[in-house]
Amino acid sequence: MDDSLLLRRWSRGRLVRLDALAAVGYALALLLLSAENPDAAVPPWAECVVLAGVALPLAVRRLWPLTVFCIVLSMSLASVLLGLVHDRFAAAAFAIYMVALTRPRPRREPTVAIGVCGALAVLLMSVMGVSEPAPRLPGVLLGGMTFMGGAWIVGRAARERRAYAIRSAEQLADRAVAEERLRIARELHDVVAHSMSLIAVKAGIANHVAAARPEEAADALRVIEATSRGALTEMRRLLGVLRSDLDAPPDLTPSPGLTDLSVLAGQAAMAGVRVELDVRATGLPGGVELSVYRIVQEALTNVVRHAAPARCRVSVEASAGEVRVEVADDGPGERMLPGGPGHGLVGMRERVAVYGGSLTAGRRPEGGFGISARMPYGETP
Repeated sequence: MDDSLLLRRWSRGRLVRLDALAAVGYALALLLLSAENPDAAVPPWAECVVLAGVALPLAVRRLWPLTVFCIVLSMSLASVLLGLVHDRFAAAAFAIYMVALTRPRPRREPTVAIGVCGALAVLLMSVMGVSEPAPRLPGVLLGGMTFMGGAWIVGRAARERRAYAIRSAEQLADRAVAEERLRIARELHDVVAHSMSLIAVKAGIANHVAAARPEEAADALRVIEATSRGALTEMRRLLGVLRSDLDAPPDLTPSPGLTDLSVLAGQAAMAGVRVELDVRATGLPGGVELSVYRIVQEALTNVVRHAAPARCRVSVEASAGEVRVEVADDGPGERMLPGGPGHGLVGMRERVAVYGGSLTAGRRPEGGFGISARMPYGETP
């Protein structure tokens, strides 16, 4: 048996179909038991209606939890009072679990009190001996209250656990976004610092040769002009990204760029991913080039982790002040979509958002997974 079938989270439709199958099976079991009880005080058709009302509504307990619980509880009470075959309110407990799981919790809900009452009911049942004929009806009602109280507590506990898991996932995603923004800010800071260093060097050269070699000074001034414009653009983007950890030691290694994409392709090849690299982009600003590198790096890491061995095509193309990055593979693995727990795609979206671009990611119709990013890099007015 495939273990992935057990680990995969079932969809709502599958769960409803499973509930329907269980409800039909439970109804048939009650009807078979009723056939062995010919002394019922109601006609057979009425007995079938009551027993069907106990079991069949459970098929849609996920769609209308409260309504189903009311119907099942009413029919269960009717089966007990009419002396028909009954399940000691097990179906009602099954229905109230879904009510507890889905209904919002009021500010003052006596969940603890329900648990205490359930424990006392179990103790009382053991003292009374509900199997004796005399206390039959009170014992059945008390047992039903105990079952339903226990199901309610379990449902509320499951609801709180799910809410805690959702809050934890949101906090992890927020933390991943914040960390990625700090990383982007540090890298953009390095890009701007490099540009300012180049400006200072060129300015010194221009000042030194201005009188003797004016044409060389003019070339230096043109470099200063272009570099300063790019640095100002990157600085504007830098101001939009949160920056902290100012005491962190500086990273003296040069920032990676498009020329380093072949290194990433080689590393992926060693992990079983054959990369076809197509780069048609030159003269990109430093921050944009770094973002392209990081996007391709994270995308190839995603392929290696979830799809290797596979083939992957990486395309980087720049035209009309915009760079487009596409990474597509043919692997069978399932990846996390943006917004999910995958923090790599969260970081990609943050990098693209810095430049006002867009990112799409998802499964491809022909198979595999694809990521497409678009980043404009024209100067900010």
